[in-house]
Amino acid sequence: MYSIPEDAMTGTAEMLFDFIAECISDFLASQDLKHKKLPLGFTFSFPVRHEDIDKGILLNWTKGFTASGAEGNNVVDLLRDAIKRRGDFEMDVVAMVNDTVATMVSCHYEDHRCEVGMIVGTGCNACYMEEMSRVELVEGEGEGGRMCVNTEWGAFGDSGELEDFRLEYDRKVDEASLNPGQQLPKPVKPTVPHCRPNPTPCSPHRYEKLISGKYLGEQVRLVLLKLANEKLLFGGEVSEQLQTRGSFDTCFVSQIEGDSGDRKQIYNILWKLGLRPSALDCDIVRLACEGVSTRAARLCGAGLAAIIDCMREHRGQGELEITVGVDGSVYKLHPCFKDKFHKTVRDLAPRCDITFIQSEEGSGRGAALISAVASKMAS
Repeated sequence: MYSIPEDAMTGTAEMLFDFIAECISDFLASQDLKHKKLPLGFTFSFPVRHEDIDKGILLNWTKGFTASGAEGNNVVDLLRDAIKRRGDFEMDVVAMVNDTVATMVSCHYEDHRCEVGMIVGTGCNACYMEEMSRVELVEGEGEGGRMCVNTEWGAFGDSGELEDFRLEYDRKVDEASLNPGQQLPKPVKPTVPHCRPNPTPCSPHRYEKLISGKYLGEQVRLVLLKLANEKLLFGGEVSEQLQTRGSFDTCFVSQIEGDSGDRKQIYNILWKLGLRPSALDCDIVRLACEGVSTRAARLCGAGLAAIIDCMREHRGQGELEITVGVDGSVYKLHPCFKDKFHKTVRDLAPRCDITFIQSEEGSGRGAALISAVASKMAS
């Protein structure tokens, strides 16, 4: 497992892809594989215009990435160039896939009814299998069959559709992010039901900011800060840490909601943040965490229910049996998110029989499966 350092995330495209190539080189060396030329599947979890299986033009960065020189370019070529610059191994990049697609493919290998892939982690996104007759961007492919559509639904709401649901805390999170939204245009009614335009450059990804793990902790921090400033929490005392953006990690939300009831876990987290909470303070903090995570689970569930019910309608079926493959740290690690999310989806799509599969390393396994098929088809 390799973590991308912030200087690579926010530097240049060359720095970022050189780091990725370095990680590949290190892995190959550890497995004694540098002497072999192997096919590579590249999982890339950002909005792209996918022009071919090995060609994707980056539309805009999300999730805190701002590396210059990447937007508008084929990210597969950027990786290939970085591998050439190193010159210490050969690798054939045969396929680039979104992480939701890779998750769906890996779960489909286990359950052939899996036609939806989803990530709820640092970011949030979903893909699904659509009827070819409904995919307007593809010409000359006939009416039969299905195609996987990467929704990039994190950009939902960028034209104002979510304004009735956004609170002051959401606006502050958006304003402080690396991709803040500008003044919103008037929402435009889509000409085709269930469709929306692709995300535009500098998309603020407002829907994603209401759900994903990158932002949940900061939302809670802003709620606690307001309550403390209004002397409704911590006796009105505000620590320097609580005033610091990013100090309340999303893992704290999971740990606080997973507290056994004796408040020890909550107390220890708040103590580390320079706060001296009472028992009532601990209970209020837990309620704040529950409010933020419950909203995220329900909003996420509403999005998935809309997709699945849309699939049912497009197939002309009264009832639909379907499996959803899900990956991501929020889905896997938060103690309550999964159950609330499942309930919301089933409540809002009552004519669909939905099974959820938790993906294990789906992004990597799915990319490997797709690359294996692509290599076989090319040979």
